Amino acid sequence: MEYKSNVNEKLKKKGYKFTPQRKAILEVVSEHMGEHLSSEEIYDFVKIKSPEIGLATVYRTVQLLVELDVLSKLNLDDGYVRYELNDHDGDQHNHHHLICSECGEIIEVREDLLESIESEIERKYEFQIRDHKLKFFGLCKSCQQNL
Repeated sequence: MEYKSNVNEKLKKKGYKFTPQRKAILEVVSEHMGEHLSSEEIYDFVKIKSPEIGLATVYRTVQLLVELDVLSKLNLDDGYVRYELNDHDGDQHNHHHLICSECGEIIEVREDLLESIESEIERKYEFQIRDHKLKFFGLCKSCQQNL
């Protein structure tokens, strides 16, 4: 896949190698796109294919991939730090999340509807916005029907 060569380039620029462990961890995250995995969940999946990889390696690799802007770190207020593969090129904002307070379902919102608000903030406060994160909490369609 294309992301692997991109990751390899980013690693090389920082003096790191694209090790089999890093490759296995990255493959797990990409195979579970949209699932917002925690480090422990990544470890559970990666040890199936690569039992020699330890939890500490997963923690270190995930942190490195966040620093390289390969993964996004998400705090969805559920007690876990979660990760997902970045699908932007560094110039675009991340997508937003709708989080069901009842069942925990996470729905991704791809549209960025905040551009006019950002422009107003940048103009009014002379502040250059580079990114934003937005989370909405409520009830998903299924949980609304179960009320």
